[in-house]
Amino acid sequence: MEGHVSPGEYKDVVLFLATAGVIVPLFRRWRISPILGFIGAGVVLGPFGLGALRPHAPWLGYFTIANPAEIAQLAEFGVVFLLFMIGLELSWERLRLMRRWVFGMGALQVTLCLAVIAAAAMAMGLAPAPAAAIGAALSLSSTAVVMQILAEHKRQHSPAGRATFSVLLFQDLAVAPILVTLAVLARGGDGGDVLSPRLLLAFAPAAIGVMAIVAFGRLLLRPMLKSVARAKSEELFMAACLLVVIGAGLVSALTGLSMALGAFIAGLLLAETEYRHEVEVTIEPFKGLLLGLFFLSVGIGLDLSLFTAQPLLILGVAAGVVVLNASVVGLLGRGFGLPWRNAAEAGLLLAGGGEFAYVILSAAMSDGIVPREIGQTVLVASTLSMMCIPLLATLGFRVGGRKPAGQELAPEPEVGGEGDETPKVLIVGYGRVGRLVGDMLHRHDIAWVAAERDPRLVEGARRSGETIFFGDASRQEFLRRCGLETAQALVVTMDAPEGVEAIVATARGMRPNLTIVARARDARQAARLYELGATDAVPETVEASLQLSEAVLVEIGVPMGLIIASVHERRDEFRKALNRPEALGGRMRRYRRSQES
Repeated sequence: MEGHVSPGEYKDVVLFLATAGVIVPLFRRWRISPILGFIGAGVVLGPFGLGALRPHAPWLGYFTIANPAEIAQLAEFGVVFLLFMIGLELSWERLRLMRRWVFGMGALQVTLCLAVIAAAAMAMGLAPAPAAAIGAALSLSSTAVVMQILAEHKRQHSPAGRATFSVLLFQDLAVAPILVTLAVLARGGDGGDVLSPRLLLAFAPAAIGVMAIVAFGRLLLRPMLKSVARAKSEELFMAACLLVVIGAGLVSALTGLSMALGAFIAGLLLAETEYRHEVEVTIEPFKGLLLGLFFLSVGIGLDLSLFTAQPLLILGVAAGVVVLNASVVGLLGRGFGLPWRNAAEAGLLLAGGGEFAYVILSAAMSDGIVPREIGQTVLVASTLSMMCIPLLATLGFRVGGRKPAGQELAPEPEVGGEGDETPKVLIVGYGRVGRLVGDMLHRHDIAWVAAERDPRLVEGARRSGETIFFGDASRQEFLRRCGLETAQALVVTMDAPEGVEAIVATARGMRPNLTIVARARDARQAARLYELGATDAVPETVEASLQLSEAVLVEIGVPMGLIIASVHERRDEFRKALNRPEALGGRMRRYRRSQES
């Protein structure tokens, strides 16, 4: 039958999904980064693992990757989405507050490690260009592995964690210039003058491509997402997000640069919009899946025969990279004022190689800058050092010990870098009620941030200078990115009963001790919200009746003091009747009182 597809053509996809289904839960249970599991699985399933035994046991073909080239081509999107997310999470305010650590310690680490490794490579007979490419690849650590380990151990905000994040941030920023330099060197040819007209002319298409992405982002990105958001279709919004990432990557690739660089620029541009958190939540599953496929392809491409042929050389390079990175970061940490324990912890966290070594060396090998055999040998050594990161991190946490008081770095903004203060209140719903709540908070100088699903309300609030984001607040990840984990209170003002209930339940599950005040249509819904864990539920019918009573009592001459006392007493009676002791809200109220006493 014409157009019929053989089930065997989907074997590689099925193998990857089965691998992800086994590795992710298993490694998370062992508290080991699943990334290392994907790399190991790639080694086993690749042509240098079980694939090497297929001539002797043909049945192993069912458990090996048949088309590594196709997997590698699709896996490139893993790095594209990773760099897009890195750009999306950056903000000028965050860079400003941490500029001393990012552009000081981070820049020195990359420069020193690159120079030392390049010098060692040149001493072994390599030309300056391939030596510099290898130095750049081995000087970068693994953002994906290290940040996941820090998050799992809740060490992101420790002194060592902040220093580590700063260095990783500069390393991520350095990837784009490194890739641009490799592309320009490849276009300009070998041995030419760096400032020759030929080399400068080769840079012109790249500059035009970058300017095109920036111009599109500045002029059309926000209107496009606003138009899509008005359709109120999650599928359409997801399609628009994928279009932005892949489209920016393709424009970058057409001008001779990497797709990852275009995606990174698109992420930076989106970080300035009110849609950044919703885009983050939408893209996150794709990034996780494709990044897993990327690391699987890294394992598939590892030629372990090189290790068996030159074990001492590869182990020596891996050990040298670990010792050099740990030493440089540790000494720089001391120089920037960290206690020696925290400096040593940061050094051990950043000692291993990273995922960008594969990206940089692959680009350098495909452009003919680094000989393929040398590049593959360096990749094996870098991967071995990366697989040691969990062990090095465990050692680093033991050396660092508990977080000492008073040693924090300069604080960084928790919500997108907008505003000078960390928001104390999160308002979900910014219609008439939400605006009044925000106005009252402003009057008391309390910092807040809002979330709203109506793009018109979001646009209007943004024009007024308010910090508000478009998105669905019933999702945990969106609330987390809006700062719920550090907020003192959540106010839900939406006029959608089911939506309010979903948000209250989600927020209570995330923060058992959070103050949650929610709007209810009537007493029945208020009781339901108390069951779901609301600290206070405000029914509109009850409040309207109390205000009407207050107005008529004032008009007929009852003293104001008596009126206020009676209104408060009646409100408390309603609250006690609705928030029963066995309700979750009632239990939370008793718990909070016991904690305060």
